[in-house]
Amino acid sequence: MAGGDISSTAAGSGAPPQAGILEGVNPIAYTPSNPIALFIIQAIIVIIFCQLLHYPLRLLHQPRVIAEVIGGIILGPSVMMRIPGFKSTIFPPESMPVFSNVANLGLIIFLFLVALEVDIRLFTQNWKAALSVGMAGMILPFGLGFGIAYGIYHQFHLTDIAPGKEPISFGVYGLFIGTALSITAFPVLCRILSELNLLRSSVGVTTLAAGIGNDVTGWVLLALCVALVNNASGLAALWALLCCIGWTLLLVFVVRPPFIWLLKRTGSLHNGPTQGMVALTMLLTLASSWFTGIIGVHPIFGAFLVGLICPHDGGFAIKLTEKIEDLISVLFLPLYFALSGLNTNLGLLSDGTTWGYVIGIIACAFSGKIIGGTLAARANKLLWRESLTIGALMSCKGLVELIVLNIGYQAGILSARTFSMFVVMALVTTVATTPITKALYPPWYQKKVERWRRGEIDWDGNPLDPSEPDHGTSSVATSAGSQIRRLMVHLRLDSLPSLFTFITLLSAEGTAKTVKHETPEGESQDTEIQIKKRPLEVHGLRVLELTDRTSSVMHLTEGEDFYSLRDPVVNAFRTFSQLHDVAVSGRVSVVPADAYAETLMGQASDVSSDFALIPWGEAGSMTEDQSFPVSVNTSERFKSVTHLDFINQTFEKAVSTCNTGIFIDNGFGGITKPVDRPDLARTRSAISLRSHRDMAALPVANKSHHIFFPFFGGIDDRVALRIVLQLAKNPHVTATVIRLNWHDGGEKAKGSKSTTAPSVSSETKTVVESQEKGTVTPPTEVLKKDSSEQDTALFTSIRKSLPEDLAERVKFTESSISPESALAEVLLLAQQTVGLDPKNAGDVVVLGRRHAMLDENVGTVASGSTLTPDMKRTVGAVADQMVTTGIKASVLVVQAGGKGLET
Repeated sequence: MAGGDISSTAAGSGAPPQAGILEGVNPIAYTPSNPIALFIIQAIIVIIFCQLLHYPLRLLHQPRVIAEVIGGIILGPSVMMRIPGFKSTIFPPESMPVFSNVANLGLIIFLFLVALEVDIRLFTQNWKAALSVGMAGMILPFGLGFGIAYGIYHQFHLTDIAPGKEPISFGVYGLFIGTALSITAFPVLCRILSELNLLRSSVGVTTLAAGIGNDVTGWVLLALCVALVNNASGLAALWALLCCIGWTLLLVFVVRPPFIWLLKRTGSLHNGPTQGMVALTMLLTLASSWFTGIIGVHPIFGAFLVGLICPHDGGFAIKLTEKIEDLISVLFLPLYFALSGLNTNLGLLSDGTTWGYVIGIIACAFSGKIIGGTLAARANKLLWRESLTIGALMSCKGLVELIVLNIGYQAGILSARTFSMFVVMALVTTVATTPITKALYPPWYQKKVERWRRGEIDWDGNPLDPSEPDHGTSSVATSAGSQIRRLMVHLRLDSLPSLFTFITLLSAEGTAKTVKHETPEGESQDTEIQIKKRPLEVHGLRVLELTDRTSSVMHLTEGEDFYSLRDPVVNAFRTFSQLHDVAVSGRVSVVPADAYAETLMGQASDVSSDFALIPWGEAGSMTEDQSFPVSVNTSERFKSVTHLDFINQTFEKAVSTCNTGIFIDNGFGGITKPVDRPDLARTRSAISLRSHRDMAALPVANKSHHIFFPFFGGIDDRVALRIVLQLAKNPHVTATVIRLNWHDGGEKAKGSKSTTAPSVSSETKTVVESQEKGTVTPPTEVLKKDSSEQDTALFTSIRKSLPEDLAERVKFTESSISPESALAEVLLLAQQTVGLDPKNAGDVVVLGRRHAMLDENVGTVASGSTLTPDMKRTVGAVADQMVTTGIKASVLVVQAGGKGLET
């Protein structure tokens, strides 16, 4: 009897099948007891849509939030929900509370991250400009918003309100609309400024400082508005605001001091937060959100307050952001902004009156911010064009505006129609910010203003000091192509040993001179003094990648200049150079990966560099800082597509800038790097930890270097020859220069068209040909004009005019080669010349990059060539063969550029 009761009970209760789809269960059907299955499907669809939309929009320099909102609009009633059954199957109304809860939890943590990104110190350091621009950028749009709110209130709010529901008073409605139009999206603003490289400019500093004040004021106004809506009487709203103020004071004066003490006690302040401190910070965030929620203010304000009390000292805010940002930005935020899109129904904007108000809202949002911000910035003595740019940047709404609109929609201030109208405004103002800024403040104007403020030129661009070279045209000194006196190097942590060695060889050494002087006794005495030559001037630039992550942007907003002063790589470079009598400067630049080449060549142009030295990464990647270094074999080191693209872009931009060299290190400086993992070795003791300790490396006894340079001829080889001779002035350097003469069809080879020599893209040709007054000749024309007579004349004149001490260490020879076996013969000559003394400080093979006489069928070493054709197009056919076969020497690939093309 009991068993029958149990069976009937089980059957009547309808226990869910445990085998899921194997028992015929619909995997996307919503069940309250198991909502996770449908939620996973919803999250997958939203994330895929957002990622697919973000890729093309990123090419247009649009922030990620645009893709997330557009994705939500496409999934919402405007597009996808018009498909029969889509809404009831994928986004049924009963499933939306779960979706909304997860999205709002992500929003709470995101507002905490937004507050972490706000550095109050930036506001206090620039408080005059920040206060005036911020206030003017809020008062005017707030007034315009309050004005247009009157029409929207009577036209839409009173008609769209649900039956039986009391309308909101116009005062509260106007307060919300004014706040929505006056707010600025600080997080999106940071990303736009960083992508446009404006953070360190007067425009960027003023905009960021004003944005901080604008952001905080906007959240306070929104809190007031929500408190007025959620509380029936004005007295209750006043109590809610007083409680919020009291909670803020409690966090600042009671919670913050012991919180900072705990951070110091656990070492989290300077070493990054421990897991326990991350948990404590999240608990504070959730507790504060809960409190501000129960007093009638939205929970996001509590999270924002906790973020504001977190210290920025020691990089704590950045390191905490790094721990939690990816999960929020990849999963939670797309859900929240997709939720905004799901609530947006563009179909409700169905008549001319509605669209007229949409245009009016957009006009108020733009005009209020631009006019107010421009006039305030101009009052702070900025240029008109800079002031207009600041006003345009302050009009950016972005994700903060969407958060405000969602709060207003949830509070019942906005109807579905007015919510959709304001979402359109937010999208238009955010999308338009970057193009307007680029049009108002282009790079050429930024450089002009910077040089004008430094006193180098007048406003018309004329140099104020005619004795100084014009930095805007070419970046090579008047003695272009003859001596490297001003060197620009790309600083990489993994290439410092080879860079230091190269700088040491280039730096000029003093010469001894005997002078006569009289002693106090009146006798003549000879004294030998050291005459110092003009020191080599080296400018180092370390480039770090700027990513989409919030923490990456915070590295910039908290001080790129601070990085330049404290960066260990830059400081090691400065110390080494100063101790070796080298004039030095160094800084850090944080830019997107696709701007590396432009940044490096821009620095070379700014410092009027004679030569730019770019080291090839040890791992063949653009990322230099590896927490766990890995061994990379030769073939993999030169196969990275991103790194090859970077080198190609650098060469292209260098054509109009200066001579450039790519240095591929292979034990230069006497340091050899193991390629493979060490073999396991048997020892007598399996317990001692000292059994495998590294022995101390002895100083390099043989500090000599040997340089091998095959002179094929051409503009690149002529520049490379001069560099070889300058390196050979160092007493530790010997060199072998071989002039290669063609036979057996050489004339035919001269007329052949180069297909494997590195090509000059149409973009580079356009850049070079657009140089003012045609001071720089296009490289393809230069290659055509190259003649053996020029090469012979230079080779002979240098060979005959060498000083006696240099002639003893530089060996000039000539060799005849055939086009069919050119590369194989050069490789054999190199193997017979360099790498013969494994105990010296490293040998170098110097090569020109472009050789018009070599086509793709010349000198192919089929058995040894393992690299991709991209490598050959990047560094040239000769360098490709040297690297492929594992020559026991470093390789320097030289390309002529700037005025070096005239040599």
